[in-house]
Amino acid sequence: MGPERPRAESPRMNQQPPPARLSLDISGITHGFGRTQVLGDVSFRVPTGQVACLVGHSGCGKTTLLRILAGIERPLAGCVEAEGLVLSGPGVFVEPEDRGIGFLFQDYALFPHLSVTDNILFGLRRHARATARRLAGDVLARLGIEHLAERFPHMLSGGEQQRVALARALAPRPGIMLLDEPFSNLDRFLREGVRAETLAILGDLGTTVVMVTHDPEEALSSGDRVILMRAGRVVQAGTPADLFDHPADAHAAEFFASSNRIAGTCRNGRLATPLGDFPAPGLADGTRATAHIRPHILRLARTGEGVEGVEGRVTRHTLLGEIEEVRVAVPGLEADLRVRSTDRTALEAGDKVLIVAPAEHVFVFPDENLA
Repeated sequence: MGPERPRAESPRMNQQPPPARLSLDISGITHGFGRTQVLGDVSFRVPTGQVACLVGHSGCGKTTLLRILAGIERPLAGCVEAEGLVLSGPGVFVEPEDRGIGFLFQDYALFPHLSVTDNILFGLRRHARATARRLAGDVLARLGIEHLAERFPHMLSGGEQQRVALARALAPRPGIMLLDEPFSNLDRFLREGVRAETLAILGDLGTTVVMVTHDPEEALSSGDRVILMRAGRVVQAGTPADLFDHPADAHAAEFFASSNRIAGTCRNGRLATPLGDFPAPGLADGTRATAHIRPHILRLARTGEGVEGVEGRVTRHTLLGEIEEVRVAVPGLEADLRVRSTDRTALEAGDKVLIVAPAEHVFVFPDENLA
C-alpha cells in the first residue's frame, strides 16, 4: 500500500481562477501504481512563457508526470503550483478543467464523428454558445486552418490533424500547454516544420509549455530548459547547452550523443588511455573509469602535417549525407574509434592518420555510473 492520497477539496471554495499566463512549479512529486514507484521526488520550475522539454527513454515516467500536471492523475506526494496557485498538494486537488492547462495528446484524440469546428467546440462546452463559436473562429484563423472547419478527421493529413488538435487545446486560452510527443506520428521533414510552427504560435501567445519527447535532438532544439529523466527521477535539468556540454553523469553524456568509450584507471587526477591522458577530477587513485569521447570532437590529420596526435589506421570511410564517419584502429584499443565530421577527407582504408582528442571535451566518469 502506498501513502494515503490527499483528500480532494473543491477548488472553488478557496481558490481563484488562475491567471492567463502561468509559471509552473513542481516540487517533490512522487507517484506509483501498487508497489511500483513510477516517480520519485521530481522537482523543477518552468518560468512563464518558457518551453521545458521532459526527455528520457520510454518508461522513465515522463507521461505519468504530464498526466499529474494535467490533473488526470493525483500524485501520492508532492506539490504542483501554477503562478503560486496550488493545483495538487496536501488537501488540495484542482480538477483538470479548472487548471488553465491545455493538453495535446500524442494521437491527437480527435473525435472521428465530429467536424473540425465541432471538435474545437467540444473543448469549449463551459462557454456560452456564441462565445464558444467566437473562440473557435479565432483559433482557426490564428492557425490558418479556416478552410478545414467543416472537414472530418479522416479527411485530414497528419499535419492538418495535428493543427486541429492544437487548435482544440488552444481555444480555451490556457496559460500552460502540455505536449505529449505530439510530433512523433509525423514523418521527419513534416515533423520539423510543424514543431517549429507550433512552438512559434505558443511563444507568440506567451504560453508556458511542457513537452514530453524521447528524441534528444528535439529536446535540445525545442526547449529553453531540458529535464532529463531516468527511472522516475530527474538526472539533470538546465539549459540545452548545460546538458549537452556539461553532462552530470555517464547516462546524461550518452543520452544526448553516442560516444567512443575508453576504459582506464585513474592516477593523480587523470585517466590514462591509449588515446592520451584526460582530466579525472575528484576520482581517487585506482578508480576504474571510462572516458566518453564523442565522435565529432575528434580531429584527424595525415602523418607529416606537423600535428601532434596518436597514430592510427583507417579501417572504413562512410558518407552519411551531411557528415562522414571514419573508423580508425588504434593500438591498445579493442574497438575502432568513430570520428565524425562535415569535412570531406578522401581517406581510404589503410591510410595512416593522427588522432587529436581535445581533453576539455572528454568526459570521464567512474564505471559504476555507466548507463
